[in-house]
Amino acid sequence: MNSVTKRLENVKKLQAKRRDNDDYWDQINDLLIKELDEILAIEPGNTSALINIGAIYSDMGEDEQALEYLRKALDLGSDDKNLFINLAIVMTYMGKHPEEYHEYLEIAESKIEDPLTFKAHFDPESR
Repeated sequence: MNSVTKRLENVKKLQAKRRDNDDYWDQINDLLIKELDEILAIEPGNTSALINIGAIYSDMGEDEQALEYLRKALDLGSDDKNLFINLAIVMTYMGKHPEEYHEYLEIAESKIEDPLTFKAHFDPESR
């Protein structure tokens, strides 16, 4: 296993712990972004890192930034289920018309989740 894969596994583990550590949410997000930025410096086309950093920016409410990373992963040809779900989540939060993001949800139904990526948190009541 290469070091980038191991780092992405650690990112996913740390991301999962954010929900249990609300008091440290911002600090954990900062650590995750720092680590993912470092991974992207090594492998700029790493779609797993792009999808994960997009999910984190979405969770932080920075939808434009999230969309930028997610679209880059899409442009690079990612076929990951979490990419399409995260695109739909971000577009929902941005107030886009349902027709603009339903297509991504339909695409996601036939895709497989990459074990190195995660979904953005979605709470329709939160924003």
